[in-house]
Amino acid sequence: MKRSLDRMDPLARYTAASELAAGRIIEAYSTSFGTATRLLGARHRDHVRSIYALVRVADELVDGATAGAGIPPESQHSALSRLEEETHTALESGYSSNPIVHAFAHTARSAGIGHELTRPFFSSMRTDLPAPTSAVPPDECGTVRLRFGDEAHADYVYGSAEVVGLMCLRVFVRDESRTDEQLQALEHGARRLGAAFQNVNFLRDLADDTGRLGRSYLSDRGRIDSASQERWIAVIREQLADAAATLPLLPRDARLAVGCALRLFGRLADRISRTPTAQLYERRIRVPAAEKAWLIARSALDLRKEPVG
Repeated sequence: MKRSLDRMDPLARYTAASELAAGRIIEAYSTSFGTATRLLGARHRDHVRSIYALVRVADELVDGATAGAGIPPESQHSALSRLEEETHTALESGYSSNPIVHAFAHTARSAGIGHELTRPFFSSMRTDLPAPTSAVPPDECGTVRLRFGDEAHADYVYGSAEVVGLMCLRVFVRDESRTDEQLQALEHGARRLGAAFQNVNFLRDLADDTGRLGRSYLSDRGRIDSASQERWIAVIREQLADAAATLPLLPRDARLAVGCALRLFGRLADRISRTPTAQLYERRIRVPAAEKAWLIARSALDLRKEPVG
């Protein structure tokens, strides 16, 4: 790797180094996602990692890293605004001194990702921060300060997850020819997949979201009950089914990773549906590693059965 970097011009070398940094961010936070990206075709891997690395940096900024450093709420808002401004500047110039932002900008410029997707993302991230005038960090409040009704939930999920699905889709189809009708179907599927992932994670993270962060994404009452749990599982299954219907329209070298993700989150939804609501507030539901390996093998087998071309 070092020798190949040595042969690059300065900007290409910095971009490659930035993509390596983005990959390290992903590996540090999610071994499952790191594995999933390796299932993508080589032309997609670095781009998808670069998208999720920026998402992770923003997530950590609003989910406690800044609070843990003793940064007050007003300064947390300023830090997020600086990250957003730097991202938008890099989209225009093609360069940032922040390697994670630079890697994202390289991907965005390659795949046609613009402000129409990044602005909603940062808007949702800003929702997670405590009010600028708050003097008490969210992990010390002891109360649920954010409560989302259906409309607020939909707005938040669009910015925090659906646009990320749309970003990945633009990576997948950047060198592909699709009709307008196919693109509309793919965009619908990408949004539904992103929403399903987010809603599953909301159910998995009930303990941390309500206990440490003071957020109730799934109910404006501050806590869900068994009926609400069943309703959200039904929503997730419908979202996953809509996304699965568009899987054949994706390029072949993206289908294995996306198909595995569909199966994994479907299995998580099944496990959550069988878990009493009270337990969801006590532990995070996971799929064992052996079962994940089986899901990958099953998805690979299904892909082999598909006609090529």
